[in-house]
Amino acid sequence: MTLGQRVIGVLLLEPMTFEEIEADTSATGQALAVVVVASVAAGIGAGLLFGPLALVRETLAALVGWVMWAVVTYLLGARMMPEPDTKTDMGELLRVIGFSYAPNLFNIFAFIPIIGWVVRSIVACWLLAAMVIAVRQALDYRSTARAALVVFIGWLVFVIIVWVL
Repeated sequence: MTLGQRVIGVLLLEPMTFEEIEADTSATGQALAVVVVASVAAGIGAGLLFGPLALVRETLAALVGWVMWAVVTYLLGARMMPEPDTKTDMGELLRVIGFSYAPNLFNIFAFIPIIGWVVRSIVACWLLAAMVIAVRQALDYRSTARAALVVFIGWLVFVIIVWVL
């Protein structure tokens, strides 16, 4: 599967695409590329609205957030809340979580007056859905609700860490 096919599969929220990404140990570089390009797109959208500093902030936050999400998800999902079939490693989580950033590409349109907030809201929900599927597939969960819980708790931890810093 090509990088483009993977991104389209993630945007379409296809679980098998996440499975394929999870299994391909050579896809970590592609996941990094998705995070960088998607965060730059979001940064451009924010930068056009909030200034050039927003571009730098969005890009750096996405890179740091990607690794933090993977670590928190690993600790929560694989160590604290595993299902009987759960088996994963940091590489798998970095790959699927990195690709789940793909909807952020559309935040480049967040600067558009009147509809920018709609774009950001849709992208946020889309990112959440992609993250839940990524976590479900990477942690070999049968339960989407459990994956959603891991994502929600991880989000709370992430918000607390950002707030403290």
